[in-house]
Amino acid sequence: MQYRPLGRSGLKISQIILGTMNFGYLTDEAESFSIMDRALEEGITMIDTADVYGGPQKPDMEKGYGLSEEIIGRWLAQGRRRDQIVLATKLYQPMGYGPNDRHLSAYHIRRACDASLKRLKTDHIDLYQMHHIDRSTPWEEIWQAMDVLIQQGKISYVGSSNFAGWHLATAQGFAAQGRRLGLVSEQSLYNLTNRAIESEVLPAARYHGIGVIPWSPLAGGLLGGILNHPAGGRRAALVNQNEGLRSRIESYESLCHSLGEDPAAIALAWLMHQPGVTAPIVGPRLAEQLTLQLHATTIALDKEILARLDKIWPGSRGEAPEAYAW
Repeated sequence: MQYRPLGRSGLKISQIILGTMNFGYLTDEAESFSIMDRALEEGITMIDTADVYGGPQKPDMEKGYGLSEEIIGRWLAQGRRRDQIVLATKLYQPMGYGPNDRHLSAYHIRRACDASLKRLKTDHIDLYQMHHIDRSTPWEEIWQAMDVLIQQGKISYVGSSNFAGWHLATAQGFAAQGRRLGLVSEQSLYNLTNRAIESEVLPAARYHGIGVIPWSPLAGGLLGGILNHPAGGRRAALVNQNEGLRSRIESYESLCHSLGEDPAAIALAWLMHQPGVTAPIVGPRLAEQLTLQLHATTIALDKEILARLDKIWPGSRGEAPEAYAW
């Protein structure tokens, strides 16, 4: 396992991050513990969660929100593990029915952090991430609230998720006014099938020294060898109904097989070869799935293979404005 600095911070994290969105929802506590045990044994040092994880991602407060954090908290309480990991969680999404039980007001930031600390059974969060941009709360308020949490020792670094490039620039501009480090990471949707962030988010992140953490690296299973899994549910149905998509996936899986590698491993390896990417998030439902995902760290893709992947899954034609102008 290799370790990379998170943005321009001094913090180093493993080149793969363990995501826990399935914990408490598709993965029970015993299996979640096995996955975290294996991850730690293999050198994965960053565990990522969110206050809303543990139930279906829709506004229904009866579906187990907070359960993922609770499971991680009970795992941490079993032994001396807390100082071996970089613990990351998020806030923004609704955690109750009240008008202030969501988003990024100073009121909610304080309450959300305290609630996450309680569920995680720890006194500090290493990376506290805004799960989405809040267009209704001024950055002066957001950074002031984060400053308080840092001063109190409750969080160490601040990150974002699902921000546009200009959101990153704006956040860093306001951070610089107060001589703050600002954002150290951005979690974005990024995989071979969806390369939209290459136009503006990745360039903005590189310029401002923000590490990029791709989520959904397998495009919800599309890049995981779906043609060999006929019982693939709605994703398989989507492929069968879209001739163009099916043709691309056939070409992709054929290339992977010619390399003697699983499609999922190639998808992860490709992300690790992209400039500006710090580490992708993997979200295994079972401990054995983590074995394949870890194998991706050993795969080297040469220029020819990267070019063939670009031909199958074209990118955004470069950075803006050249991507669409001159």
